[in-house]
Amino acid sequence: MPKTLTKSAKRAAKSARTSAKKTTRLPHVLAKKAAKALRQSTMTRAFVRTSKNSDKIIQTVSPPTQPLVAAQPIMVRSHKYQIGEIVYYTSPSFGRAAANGSYTVVKLLPSEGDDYQYRIKNTEEAFERVAKESQLERA
Repeated sequence: MPKTLTKSAKRAAKSARTSAKKTTRLPHVLAKKAAKALRQSTMTRAFVRTSKNSDKIIQTVSPPTQPLVAAQPIMVRSHKYQIGEIVYYTSPSFGRAAANGSYTVVKLLPSEGDDYQYRIKNTEEAFERVAKESQLERA
């Protein structure tokens, strides 16, 4: 076997060595590069005039920023009445008057403003009503 390699074989061997070096970098080298990039991202540049025609760029460290304040927990309210519970319905004074009396909660509906809504049914009526939580009381 000849001792001399062809140019293409030398190139292939060299590229294999360089790619192996790139993939097997030590962790501390990568950590140093990341720290350097972080320092450079927090630097601000200031232009200082030293004479009439020359400007000099000075890099300074940015002031520290305030940590984010933890968000206050949001109190989540839930429905006061459950499905199947018997409630007393008081109709509003405006609009069409409804029969005041005992109703059964059929379905829980989402809130409208501050009040949760319910679908309620009276045993004497053939239809269901929608009532706000403020119009209902425990029977």
